Amino acid sequence: MKTGQCILEHDSFHISGIWPESPSFSDDGYAPRPPRWKGTCQSGKSFSPKSCNNKIIGARWYADVESQLVGEYLSPRDLNGHGTHVASIAAGNIAHNISFHGLASGVARGGAPRARIAVYKACWSLEAPPADATCSEAAVMKAIDDAIHDGVDVLSLSIVNLLGHLPAFHAVAKGIPVVYAAGNFGPYAQMVGNVAPWLFTVAASTVDRLFPTTITLGNGQTLMGQSLFADMERANQFHKIKLYMNGMCNSTLANSTDVKGNIVLCFSITSVFPVAQLYRLATAVIKNGGEGFIFTQQNSDLLVAWQFRAMSIPCVSIDLEVAYKIIQYFSTSQDPVAKVSLSRTTTGSGFPAPKIAAFSSRGPSSVYPAVLKPDIAAPGVNILAAAPQVGVYKELGLYFFDSGTSMACPHVSGIIAVLKSLHPDWSPAAFKSALMTTAYITDNNGLPLLADATPNKIANPFDYGAGFVNPAQANDPGLIYDTDASDYQKLFNCMYGSDTNSSCIATERSLFDLNLPSIAIPNLKSSETVSRTVTNVGQADAVYRAFVEPPAGVEMLVKPMVLVFGKGTSSQSFKVSFRATRKIQGDYSFGNLVWHDGGSHWVRIPIAVRVVIEDLYSTVS
Repeated sequence: MKTGQCILEHDSFHISGIWPESPSFSDDGYAPRPPRWKGTCQSGKSFSPKSCNNKIIGARWYADVESQLVGEYLSPRDLNGHGTHVASIAAGNIAHNISFHGLASGVARGGAPRARIAVYKACWSLEAPPADATCSEAAVMKAIDDAIHDGVDVLSLSIVNLLGHLPAFHAVAKGIPVVYAAGNFGPYAQMVGNVAPWLFTVAASTVDRLFPTTITLGNGQTLMGQSLFADMERANQFHKIKLYMNGMCNSTLANSTDVKGNIVLCFSITSVFPVAQLYRLATAVIKNGGEGFIFTQQNSDLLVAWQFRAMSIPCVSIDLEVAYKIIQYFSTSQDPVAKVSLSRTTTGSGFPAPKIAAFSSRGPSSVYPAVLKPDIAAPGVNILAAAPQVGVYKELGLYFFDSGTSMACPHVSGIIAVLKSLHPDWSPAAFKSALMTTAYITDNNGLPLLADATPNKIANPFDYGAGFVNPAQANDPGLIYDTDASDYQKLFNCMYGSDTNSSCIATERSLFDLNLPSIAIPNLKSSETVSRTVTNVGQADAVYRAFVEPPAGVEMLVKPMVLVFGKGTSSQSFKVSFRATRKIQGDYSFGNLVWHDGGSHWVRIPIAVRVVIEDLYSTVS
């Protein structure tokens, strides 16, 4: 969640550098850059004008305090790895026979593989990678302004950035869709970032791909975990088990010298280990001569940290059930030993997906609860994409795994780039509406989407917004909820202090009627009515009927229930009324409003309503 990027018709922008030599950015078969492009290729350390080509058509960099950037490339070249990764997700070329040491083998391609790329590096690594990058607010704002001037068509920013919403608003006003990451602060509620209604905010989900890793005990029992272990020389060798339980999985282990030659099992029933802590422990195990590191973890959403140990020792994530079986064997064997086999790749409908990632930030928005956020979900877990060939990344190969809403964000921006080439006259709100109203809310087996958490649960719109992105159907959504940039203006003035408090209160109330492809009512006392307008972008003559799924405890009425479109009628307005059926201080419940034309178009928007009896209400009170 450190970079951003944007796509120009077939051009893309991102804010953390790029490794131009990657196969994902070759310009073989590309025509010269479009005449309307106004950007430049700014040189710097290890980056010259020749680093740009007909794929990477522009590059700029912004360093506020160069003395702090020890070891960084003072140029558009990527050191952190994040920029190269997200750029290839959004707009990387089709690359064949790609894998991570044999794992996840196949074809790599971006969402808009023929898109061109322009780089605006405003985020910098202050430590050796894979550490997080730091983004200057001023640099990000300048980068977005430059990208607008240069002629981008889509902005995509894998950062959580409040001040960046100002230039992002200007981008939307000029017809440029702006896609942002929702943040990686899940599974806790109210942590979603980038909540301005003119932004397209993306949550992260899993894909139907796992990396099962077999653990074989000395008694022949086989157990299953998850890893990215690829060292053939170290695989399938038995070693003694060293068990650390509960509080022992800390500095005691890090300072221990008795792990040499052992497979360390780190077991806790009281908490989920932070990935940073686990990584430090794995480093200590390797330093002290350990032969493996097995640890308990609730989910494998952040498995990517272990790719940096893939060619040294197996680092295997297991659940508590598997851990108890190992402990039982450990306690009954005089010489407990185990071996770890190579990880393998499994895919298919047997593995329910997508699921919302545990780390993906959840709604409701704490800033604007009347704006339902996030807007949509896209793949963001264990995504294989391009890597820079510097530092630790040299050991990984040309492509590496990463997880985050940063990875989900460019999936959506790449899709919008393709849609924009098909619908060049659509507004930013139209693209957002098309993707939201056609999104999936069931998984690959037709079951309700789940959300990884503690414990896992059935997902709701605060986890996934309108659902999981469905690019094929978005090309033909039937109806769109369009919004002109002027409709955002009053709210924009309130956000940036150019309006009075009294008018801002009225403006926030008017959020209910902002023509968004979602409805959120955080304070339904008795009744509330909101307005929406839909525009027909399908066949000229169409009749749509409303189907309602009211939130629990709420009565919901749509007027009119039938919308008729003809040659002279492309837009129709309607009202949705909500009435609380019980007078309670409740929590959010969820529903849907669907318009159906009797054919292939099901135009669905999510609804979130909270019934209250007191004005000041807290879910924690």
